[in-house]
Amino acid sequence: MIYIYNDYGGTHTTSLAAAYHLKQLPQSERKLTKEEILNVNYFNKLTKEDFGKLILHGIDEEGHSVYTIGRKRNKYVVPALKEMVLLLQEKFKFDEKIVFSNTSPTVPFAMSMGGFFSRGLKIDFIGVPLLVTGAKQCCDNIYRLVENTKEIGRTTYGENIIVLENEMYK
Repeated sequence: MIYIYNDYGGTHTTSLAAAYHLKQLPQSERKLTKEEILNVNYFNKLTKEDFGKLILHGIDEEGHSVYTIGRKRNKYVVPALKEMVLLLQEKFKFDEKIVFSNTSPTVPFAMSMGGFFSRGLKIDFIGVPLLVTGAKQCCDNIYRLVENTKEIGRTTYGENIIVLENEMYK
């Protein structure tokens, strides 16, 4: 199975989701510390050149690959990827299950502003504190989104490609 967490930039909520999925962050109800957040692989490190790239974060405890992708505002990226996978599955007769999980609904206003200042304007002294505040606000939602994504991946039979919009995590 392959998990692909996606959102606008692919560097904040997706990185946190991948870290939770791979058990690189504590699985608890407590808020993350600033250090834990800033030490997450790829958190606030990707640039505009990374948009649209699938980034491997690791292999989970069940042997499944965990990726992220930044799709900008393009609502067609995930449907296009889904169609491409269906084509490849049909042509090459493989049946790898792929779960696309949208982390955008978890993004709080502070994180949006932090990403704009830090990644967009390169003003880290304003952006990074906002990103940390936003990550602390949404870490529980991201954790629950990841757990739900994994559960759906394990229990959805007959479907090889699953697209989760995750609107319930707003």
